[in-house]
Amino acid sequence: MAASNSSSALSSTFYLTGIPGYEEYHHWISIPFCFLYLVGITGNCSILYIVRTDSRLHEPMYYFLAMLSLTDMAMSLTPMISLFRVLWSISREIPFSVCVVQMFLIHTFSFTESSVLLAMALDRYVAICHPLRYATILTPKLIAKIGIAALLRSAIPLIPLLVRLAFFSFCHSHVLSHSYCLHQDIIRLACADIRFNVIYGMIVISMLWGMDSLGILVSYIFILHSVLRIASREGRLKALNTCASHICAVLILYVPMIGLSIVHRFAKHSSPFVHIFMAHSYLMVSPVLNPIIYSVKNKQIRQGVLHLISSRKMGSTLC
Repeated sequence: MAASNSSSALSSTFYLTGIPGYEEYHHWISIPFCFLYLVGITGNCSILYIVRTDSRLHEPMYYFLAMLSLTDMAMSLTPMISLFRVLWSISREIPFSVCVVQMFLIHTFSFTESSVLLAMALDRYVAICHPLRYATILTPKLIAKIGIAALLRSAIPLIPLLVRLAFFSFCHSHVLSHSYCLHQDIIRLACADIRFNVIYGMIVISMLWGMDSLGILVSYIFILHSVLRIASREGRLKALNTCASHICAVLILYVPMIGLSIVHRFAKHSSPFVHIFMAHSYLMVSPVLNPIIYSVKNKQIRQGVLHLISSRKMGSTLC
């Protein structure tokens, strides 16, 4: 499967990797992946349905939550076809063009999720620090603009990397180390000067994830300052409790993301299983856990989920 001769990018075919050393168990390994995808899709679709149908949730906080659910679904579904093609032994091949599109979508939606979490932090800041102006500041029109800006801000910076990849040639092994395509995985196979991709990629990561994480941190500094000025202990706890779900969402996105970056850059010679585990955690933890966290921690969403379950049970009983 390795290519001995140099080939241009547009004519290249890459080979995806499953779980090294566990190839004979791939069909069994696909079962928990199916379960996780089912949980993630069901949870995020439920959140979207509840926010859409419950008029009490037509508020900025829940609009941003709907954006988060859409982004989670897109980020997890993008690599799904190639993952199951490998695990079900259908095919390990992926053309360069498909690989680049997949890489673009995965990175775009991961950056978009970070931007949405920043928007949710600003939402919490306005709700706690300027509660009387909450509805007038975060209007539906502004929220729609924030969503569009988050997507464009995440996608446009990736275009120079895609253009650069099209001019590469690949004379090393064409075997990728994951079941889907990542930029850092593709460029290590190129027999070309990849310094631009490495440096520009680090700049994009620093500008997007770095600025988002800094914005979230600053928002919570102001939030904490306002909360500490609340006289009653119950009031302080109530204000902080409205941020708990968001803080958990931030952690479950950034921790696997940072872990994957560290593994790729500083643990290149570690076990392939570590790389595979971190890569799948990066894409599947957020979509699976975010709906669960918001269903547990947010009273309105929890009530909506219980109402949805009870109405379905009632419908099945009548049938």
